[in-house]
Amino acid sequence: MLLIVDENSELTRLDVFLAELYEGISRSKIQNAIKSGKVSVNSEIKKASYTLKEGDRIEFENLVEDVEIKPEAQNIPLEIVWEDENMAVVNKPSGMLTHPTVLETTGTLVNALLFKFGQNLSDVNGEFRRGIVHRLDRNTSGLLMIAKNNKTHEYLANLIKNHEITKKYHAVLVGNYPRENDVITEPIGRNNVDPRKMKVRSDGRPSVTKLKVLERFDNEATYVELDLITGRTHQIRVHTSFKHHPVYNDTLYGAKLGKVKTQEQVLQSFYLKFAKPFSSQIIELEIEPDEKLTKVLSYFRNRRV
Repeated sequence: MLLIVDENSELTRLDVFLAELYEGISRSKIQNAIKSGKVSVNSEIKKASYTLKEGDRIEFENLVEDVEIKPEAQNIPLEIVWEDENMAVVNKPSGMLTHPTVLETTGTLVNALLFKFGQNLSDVNGEFRRGIVHRLDRNTSGLLMIAKNNKTHEYLANLIKNHEITKKYHAVLVGNYPRENDVITEPIGRNNVDPRKMKVRSDGRPSVTKLKVLERFDNEATYVELDLITGRTHQIRVHTSFKHHPVYNDTLYGAKLGKVKTQEQVLQSFYLKFAKPFSSQIIELEIEPDEKLTKVLSYFRNRRV
């Protein structure tokens, strides 16, 4: 299996990176596999503590016996918002993993993509991430770009790397956000205590989130639009939590379950703008609020009546 490290995984320890990939397998087993030479980085054997750099090429066979990630095609409903011969943009629902893990090999977006597109998907990042150029968290819904071939995958990855794609999100935040417009520039890195999480840290990667208030619900909640200038892992969730206004129902980043129950964070990638591959045409896409967002907004708006 071959993986190419993107900017979101840069500065992560090699063993932590692989432990996330093989979710459910102990970190000690991952470390033993690395020590035994089953993993190479840029064709060299590295220590488990090696800090990854963007562009590193990680190659390995199965790291743990009897563990194999080979996703199967599944006939899962898939909403395609836009498509051409090289790529597609899908609307990923909340609750769906972007790609399989050791513990969950079915029901993911990749399983649905394999049924829809067969082998007409990029494999730059291996079989279990066929077509996946960037990710959305399980409980974040919205627009996601899919590459149908490796040339397009590299094209889109370069757009992301050079910040030439506009990605906007809608979210409901806990409490009354203090500013109408804000630019959050806190650097983000790995959380040393909980490897599932990221955190604001002085040695983290530069991270910029623009925030605009759309609607206020007294002191209980704020409906906002967020423009990602960079695209760090969990960036919106980390930045808003750092500002003491976490995304509504985002228990991983400090929000208590609100009066309106939803499947974790009320966050949607609703807008995407990019240059069509190998063309000067600009593609601009926008979708309506999803079920979670609609449910929470309706609750607060109805309380005003």
